[in-house]
Amino acid sequence: MLYHLAPILEKVWGPFRLFHSHAFLLASGTFIAAIAVKFALPKLWKYLPRDQGKAILGKDGMKSQGKPTGGGFVTTLVTLPIILLFVPLTVPMAGALVFLYAAMVFGYLDDRAAVAWGQMKKGLFDIVVSVGVATFIYTALVHGTGVHDTVSMWVPFSKTVFRIPWFAYIPLAAFLLFVSLNSTNCSDGVDGLAGSLSMFSLFALALLLYAVIGNMPAAQYLLIPIGGTAARLAAKWAILLMTVSGGIAGYLWWNAEPSKVLMGDAGSRFLGLLVGAGVLVTGNPFLLFAFAPVVIANGGLGLVKLIILRFLKLLKIDTRPTAELSEEERKKQNKIVKALFSVRFPLHDHMKRNHSWSNAQVLMRFMIVQMFLVPLLFLLFVKIR
Repeated sequence: MLYHLAPILEKVWGPFRLFHSHAFLLASGTFIAAIAVKFALPKLWKYLPRDQGKAILGKDGMKSQGKPTGGGFVTTLVTLPIILLFVPLTVPMAGALVFLYAAMVFGYLDDRAAVAWGQMKKGLFDIVVSVGVATFIYTALVHGTGVHDTVSMWVPFSKTVFRIPWFAYIPLAAFLLFVSLNSTNCSDGVDGLAGSLSMFSLFALALLLYAVIGNMPAAQYLLIPIGGTAARLAAKWAILLMTVSGGIAGYLWWNAEPSKVLMGDAGSRFLGLLVGAGVLVTGNPFLLFAFAPVVIANGGLGLVKLIILRFLKLLKIDTRPTAELSEEERKKQNKIVKALFSVRFPLHDHMKRNHSWSNAQVLMRFMIVQMFLVPLLFLLFVKIR
């Protein structure tokens, strides 16, 4: 809003021209969102539902019992007016934002439900919001290009630019968003983990969008194909991603171990969808693996494990967990099935239960790995082409 009002306001007072600066809007939105959430969250979490704990995880899983959950609901709502004020929203961006908040509302309703929603119900809602965001990002990418039926896509290890028609782009983009959403949701099991990893991903994506894709000389040097529309869109999305990361910083102030409030599905679904959306705006969907590698490994590989097990079951292979088998059955167990059940997912559960890592160790070590992997994978994906 301020971006569009700047030409009028600067006639009243010259310094209001700063509202037309992407850098000023990015910095201001991030800082104000962080402060607003930091002070608003403790005043509002008394209205949130209480976590029931996870008895399946034993004593450690019951530490969260009684804590307010759904903190992502408050965080995103407090951040919304700041987004509307500081982000130069286009119509397609506003449409994508509606579906992002729909994902948050669905997650919050699940947090509040006396009986947790089933996987089928969650999956259907996830598909709806993923397709919605994918459709609006497609609309944003083709707007003003003169090409209304295809989207350009660049990929790692190649200089070739592909043109993807809408009927292929939207399903593929929706699948990426679905994976990002559910991988982030699966990572929300340790105080600060999903929030910290997502905040780092959003920060790194915003830096790429603002300093590289939104900067023609830098984009040309790295052989990233962009046009005028893509560059302007990148800067706007960078402001959105950074403003939300500011709100997450305010949330993490209270979610640091021992946490006072939990994110819940309301926050993790919103963040996973937003990270995926930021990746799609870069024009290279494979960058999800570069900017959210630990989240994908932590939660996404669990989806791969499930798919493989179901495929093996269709082949009439015994896919029962190793722990449920007799000694004789274990000796005959399929090696692939045995290998799959040797690792627990989400991966943070495996590290806690099989390697005795504490919550603090999981958070710190996962963050260290992500901080080193993101720049390394980005350079590999971009420079080796």
